Amino acid sequence: MSGSITRLHANQADFEQRLSQLLAWDAVSDESVVGVVDEVIAAVKERGDQALLDYTNRFDRTNANAMTELVMDKVQIAQSLSMISAEERAALETAAHRIRSYHEHQKQDSWSYTEADGTVLGQQITALEKVGVYVPGGKAAYPSTVLMDVIPAKVAGVEQIVMTSPTPDGEINHIVLAAAAIAGVDQVITVGGAQAIAALAYGTDTIPQVDKIVGPGNIFVATAKRQVFGQVGLDMIAGPSEILVICDGQTDPDWIAMDLFSQAEHDEDAQSILVCPDADFIDQVEASIKKLLPTLEREAIASASLYNRGALIQVEDMAQAIAVCNRIAPEHLELSVEDPEALLPQIKHAGAIFMGRYTSEALGDYCAGPNHVLPTSGTVRFSSPLGVYDFQKRSSIIHCSEEGASELGKVASVLARGESLTAHARSAEYRIKK
Repeated sequence: MSGSITRLHANQADFEQRLSQLLAWDAVSDESVVGVVDEVIAAVKERGDQALLDYTNRFDRTNANAMTELVMDKVQIAQSLSMISAEERAALETAAHRIRSYHEHQKQDSWSYTEADGTVLGQQITALEKVGVYVPGGKAAYPSTVLMDVIPAKVAGVEQIVMTSPTPDGEINHIVLAAAAIAGVDQVITVGGAQAIAALAYGTDTIPQVDKIVGPGNIFVATAKRQVFGQVGLDMIAGPSEILVICDGQTDPDWIAMDLFSQAEHDEDAQSILVCPDADFIDQVEASIKKLLPTLEREAIASASLYNRGALIQVEDMAQAIAVCNRIAPEHLELSVEDPEALLPQIKHAGAIFMGRYTSEALGDYCAGPNHVLPTSGTVRFSSPLGVYDFQKRSSIIHCSEEGASELGKVASVLARGESLTAHARSAEYRIKK
């Protein structure tokens, strides 16, 4: 694919307008997709397992006669460990260990404190009971996503983890199942699409109703997740992958080009942006892009991404680079500079921050340890990476002493009567010491 990547300067008069156009992303499903998803959800709610069988045979070209043919228990899942190479297994186990170690640091404990009159206030932390993990199937292989979705849930103490993953034409992805075995998935159901999301949200005879659904999927899966939100919790509705690289002009331009490719190869809508004060270096990176693009296996996808949604942005200095970064609020941010620690306190919005010239975003995707499930499309302004806290709930604890109930009752009485809620007031007043 021929073309050129967008070049911008942060000082040009129309910079904000052009940047807004570049960042614009409409993730709204069209009416036809919504119509199909609504039909599927209604069918699963009404007919349960039979609807799952019908849709699986139709969409995935299978010939299952009963749901038992689509269910794998822990023993069957573990069999995939012998179907992958020793090198793949070792890599999965190393990544799993690092992800688990990192997320152990996120565990929250219950807490309480006692006031002078003996009243105890606190918070009880409990794990969700059941979580559903959606994993794309067939030739799409995302074992890293299995580890990232499942391990924090296990660390949080989730009792049951059910993974749904389609097997179109009966094609089983053994490295994905091996990741499920290593991460500790309890059950795999070979069902996909909107029907899998509906089953996890509402439950069937075979698939348990879960408390939360996590994991990526196509437009039908994303739309189904939107439709069932409120019935169950969700991780997020993810948009295209993004990377922003801030560079001082001293990193090998080939490295920067390949870092930009690492997101551009995901899909045509992915976004890769370089921000740098050195115009000559930007020229070098652009030359590296043109040189290295033809060497990519996914050249067509990466080219479309870079030429339609990518950008090389020149700034006056690092202060302006930080301002542009905070305006964009990227999913992945590389600080490819001499002293990344100096810039870190100024970063307000970024899903994951990769510090220094040697820390490529790819390490975070697979094995560094922090979660690679990150907010996109600017939502990092108000949300965070997936973590243990997403699989825990917090309950408030209030245990009043006799004296505490009397004193608080006086306050509650005044406020309740001010709201004309007299039953509230009288309930509190009963406990006021005469």
